[in-house]
Amino acid sequence: MTAFTFLHSSDLHLGKGFGRMPQDLRGRLIEARHEVLSTLAKVARAHGAGHVLLAGDTFDTTGPSEQVRQQAATAMRAADDVDWWVLPGNHDSLGGEELWARFEDEAGDNVHVLRRAAPVAMAPGVHLLPSPWPHRFPGRDLTGWMVDCATPTDEFRIGLAHGGVVDFGENFDSSATIPPDRDKSARLDYLALGDWHGPLSIGPRVQFSGSPERDRFRHAGCGTCHVVTLDAPGALPRIEQVDTGRFDWGAPTLALTPGQDVAGAFEALLPTDRSARRDQLLKPRLQGFLRLSERAALEAAIAEACPDFALLEVDQGELATEYEAGDIDQIAPSGALREAVDALVAEATQEGGDTETAELAQAALNRLWSLVREV
Repeated sequence: MTAFTFLHSSDLHLGKGFGRMPQDLRGRLIEARHEVLSTLAKVARAHGAGHVLLAGDTFDTTGPSEQVRQQAATAMRAADDVDWWVLPGNHDSLGGEELWARFEDEAGDNVHVLRRAAPVAMAPGVHLLPSPWPHRFPGRDLTGWMVDCATPTDEFRIGLAHGGVVDFGENFDSSATIPPDRDKSARLDYLALGDWHGPLSIGPRVQFSGSPERDRFRHAGCGTCHVVTLDAPGALPRIEQVDTGRFDWGAPTLALTPGQDVAGAFEALLPTDRSARRDQLLKPRLQGFLRLSERAALEAAIAEACPDFALLEVDQGELATEYEAGDIDQIAPSGALREAVDALVAEATQEGGDTETAELAQAALNRLWSLVREV
């Protein structure tokens, strides 16, 4: 039997609105998710793969807008040298009957919505075993049927499913957990999984591809897909991870201490290629403590870097400020302003106090210090 190569992707979440992002960034993120369809087709062609497997959550909801649905169907239909195998997941389950009925009408013959848990002959000698979600909370492992599914012993068996093999948190449905050894019990040459938005290897035959375009800081880097080659039934698959995403997400941690070149340390945390920062979303997490003057230098470095990025959101919740008498004297040596400054210091340094109040007080002190330095 000749080798069989295909592309494994999942969790496109077309139609995701990114409502918590700045308004001028939302449109760029939404458009990048749509454009990834053509990117996946290009990757498939470049690797000689005639099939793209989408392991659930192609759409963000069972009710995407007509524009989102129809443009997705059009993009897949246009890539008519590729067969698209679309598995309904928990976000876009078969409960969205109107979604899938219209999508199938709008898509071409090269687009296959997998509605049944039954083997499909996707190519000569290749059987696809899909496990679509009937509705949002199925209450059972949807891959169990694969164990007793009979196919010729000398032909490939590829499982396609959506869901966790461990508790992924958030809205995880533990009743639908997939056994991590399902490849063994169901005699699968490869089990293509979706639901986890970053690449994750459960075993040599059991893989999460991750989303082709990242959508959260939990999964660092840019989106990827898997190009999978099966050489012979029973042989271990060859898997190549290929970058597909436009946007690069990162949440690095930086520990700071007094006496440090704070601006230099922060700049070293940032990507060196400034021209690439436009497509980067960065959420650094700062820890430690600084003196007031160093805190002001840090704020200046952050303000200077922000315009370069698609998003630069610095988490300073674990970064404290050490207030020295000399710093406070420079802001206000006496009088009513000094009384106000002392009150702010008390609020900023009070143990067990309200976190939001402490952060506001700290920000006010930083601003006052900057104003004094400007004068």
